Amino acid sequence: MGIRIYKPTSAGRRNSSVNDYTELSRVSAEKSLCKRLGKSGGRNHHGVTTSRFRGGGARKIYRIIDFKRNKDGVPGKVATIEYDPNRNCFISLLHYADGEKRYILSPLGIKIGDRVESGPVCEPRIGNAMPMQSIPVGLEIHNIEMTPGQGGKLARGAGNSAKIVAKEGDWVTIILPSGEMRMVHKNCRATIGRLSNPDHQNIKIGKAGRKRHMGRRPHVRGKAMNPVAHPMGGGEGRANGGRDPCSPTGVLAKGGKTRSPRNTSNKRIIRRRKNKRQGQLVL
Repeated sequence: MGIRIYKPTSAGRRNSSVNDYTELSRVSAEKSLCKRLGKSGGRNHHGVTTSRFRGGGARKIYRIIDFKRNKDGVPGKVATIEYDPNRNCFISLLHYADGEKRYILSPLGIKIGDRVESGPVCEPRIGNAMPMQSIPVGLEIHNIEMTPGQGGKLARGAGNSAKIVAKEGDWVTIILPSGEMRMVHKNCRATIGRLSNPDHQNIKIGKAGRKRHMGRRPHVRGKAMNPVAHPMGGGEGRANGGRDPCSPTGVLAKGGKTRSPRNTSNKRIIRRRKNKRQGQLVL
């Protein structure tokens, strides 16, 4: 695992780098676990743009990932470690003893041929999925459920992991990669270990064309537009907007709350998330 730096043969190559993918299996994806992924271009079912600056990009085949890890008592063998265009961590294909195949998020350090299991009585090793009440305090975990049986929602990005810091009654306290400390129910499942591809954060895109391949179009500042296109547009010379920052529809962009008041999980937060650097110091 490492980063490959290009020789500066052109202006775009000079500042770009890629992952060398040395740990991946050179195989095609499992067809029974793939489906075609359509594109919306950031538009809803009415054709109205709801997410700006999206469109184009390379075609993707979606890999169906087992986020629930609910196949208890049946051991699985890691057959391949593969690249997934839909996420920044790698995925592993498991061949279970009963013949079933499933994709899971690949933990850091797992190898082809390793054996993984799920359930409350399995050993707390890398790649095994267990209820939180069965995981020892202090272990790194990922793919954490917020509601029992719902499937993993937290700590699913490349190189990320959370840590169990306390258990009390029916609730387990964890620290997330953002630095947020929250409680989850003891029956929620999580997978042992840190996620793969930690070097993803060190890759430099290098040129605008690679962003276009990802389906991202150029991001235009509101104050650089005309008044008919954005409330902050227009003005003589380089005007600074003339008002508080807002969206094209006039919704204020700074300082407002974005979480829904109906979100019942907010009451389980003990400490709000901090910036990335402070969050890492807490861990």
